[in-house]
Amino acid sequence: MNESRSNGLQFVLQFASPMRFHALALKLAPWFALLAVVLACAGLYVGLVVAPTDAQQGEVYRIIYIHLPAAWMSMFLYLIAGFYAVLILVFRTRISAIMLRALLPTGAMFTAAALITGAIWGKPTWGTYWVWDARLTSELILLFIYLGLIALADAIEDVNKSDRALALFTLAGVINIPIIYFSVRWWNTLHQGASISMTAAPKMASIMLTGILLMSFAAWAYAIAVVLLRAANLTLKREADARWVASLREPVAEE
Repeated sequence: MNESRSNGLQFVLQFASPMRFHALALKLAPWFALLAVVLACAGLYVGLVVAPTDAQQGEVYRIIYIHLPAAWMSMFLYLIAGFYAVLILVFRTRISAIMLRALLPTGAMFTAAALITGAIWGKPTWGTYWVWDARLTSELILLFIYLGLIALADAIEDVNKSDRALALFTLAGVINIPIIYFSVRWWNTLHQGASISMTAAPKMASIMLTGILLMSFAAWAYAIAVVLLRAANLTLKREADARWVASLREPVAEE
């Protein structure tokens, strides 16, 4: 049992090598991209064609198939970034620093998508595109945090100092995630409560839930593909002077 655990740990740790990580990222990214396309097509078909019209909101509710996955991903990706921030501070691994930087733009994109689709949804539902609601305001703060971290990543020239500062500020921003999630419980807000809960039955038809889950898995697959590609490029930049990177630039000799 201990031997199998040791072998499993060694298998994982081998990808802490920038060279092996770069090769793995380039191999996995296209497959996750393809999976994202398939899941998105299925999710959009279920959500836009198969799912019935909502009795209260009419057709406008269908934006939920983009809004909910985007909102979830905005928070989940930040928590993953926080996990890599811990690895940077504790183990100072190069791949953790690369993954943290690679996650930030995708997290910012999903946060912006959640805010924009929420505004489109809010106009016919609340009569306005924006209110300073606790959930909306804390999600907007998350976007500012993402953008601030992206700017910070390039503001410090020393890579080691930049990684450490980025990790510290990322961890400081984690406090905003529970505020976003629990804001509808802690304050009286216009935003509706959770549509899907781990402790209660879904508040929607099963076909609607199926569409949302398909789009959520599509968002995950897309995020993995994009982050891996970005991380592969960042690895090349960081390891520009390494011999294995130089070998990638060498032309293959003709037979």
